Amino acid sequence: MDLNGSAQRLLRQMIDEAPLLKIEAVRNGVGTTILDCGIRTGGGLEAGRWMAEICLAGLGGVSFVQGNPNLWPGPAVQVCSDHPVAACMASQYAGWKLEGKKFFAMGSGPMRAAGSREPLFDQIGFREKPGSTVGVLETRKIPPDEVCQRVAEACGIAADQLTLLVAPTASLAGAVQIVARSIETAIHKLHELGFDLSRIDSGYGVAPLPPVAADDLVGIGRTNDAILYGGEVTLWVRGDDDSLQQIGEKIPSSASSAHGEPFADIFSRHNGDFYAIDPMLFSPAVVTFNNLDTGRVFRFGHAVPQVIHRSFGM
Repeated sequence: MDLNGSAQRLLRQMIDEAPLLKIEAVRNGVGTTILDCGIRTGGGLEAGRWMAEICLAGLGGVSFVQGNPNLWPGPAVQVCSDHPVAACMASQYAGWKLEGKKFFAMGSGPMRAAGSREPLFDQIGFREKPGSTVGVLETRKIPPDEVCQRVAEACGIAADQLTLLVAPTASLAGAVQIVARSIETAIHKLHELGFDLSRIDSGYGVAPLPPVAADDLVGIGRTNDAILYGGEVTLWVRGDDDSLQQIGEKIPSSASSAHGEPFADIFSRHNGDFYAIDPMLFSPAVVTFNNLDTGRVFRFGHAVPQVIHRSFGM
């Protein structure tokens, strides 16, 4: 499966339509293309949708649908994939920490399969050696040349063969691409619980799109809450029913002792350290299994409208 090749086809279309998407592509001092989707540009819904699909390596579709009015009277972000492990775990998962002088971002997208040293790839496969690659960064700053050069070297390519899509959390495009991670959070949780990911055939997820926040800290809270308290994911799987029944209660965010209050409050209490928060919290509110072998359906978890209302400022 060619994650980078699939994403590059989408990337070329996105760059061609940059003016319509209210984004801008520029080359920096080392030749890396930076696609600004919301730092110095307006960005928007479609820019966020394209970002999310490139983050999925072109192996998933992202769209906007009417949300559940009991949660939030606005739109929701819908995502689906028939290759969810490759799309979500090998590409979309924000597993690559990028740091530089006064710069920090978590890297997503198919560049991870080329340059990341995450042990995850030793378990799921999908490592690649592409001629060019693309990544997505959640950041308020344009990545400096030295960070781009370091990423390119890790990927085994020249810096002018690297493209980075960037947008802050408190932007419309940034919020869309983060909320499009509902399936990814469910599959990542399953992986952490030791579930055999090869059993997963397809995935579908939906989560409310929150109002854009005035600052990134509030944005982090709202986008996380959208999935933790309002996200619903369906996974089509194979194998025995007993294992699904046994693991099911551990998957939704409600399995965590930290569940029940806005993420911004949890984040603040842990001094802004994601890694200090109970990892069992990071999953959708509701997860449903449809066993393709037996035809049985298992549903776990529940949405929490009152937290969504408080987080979104209703």
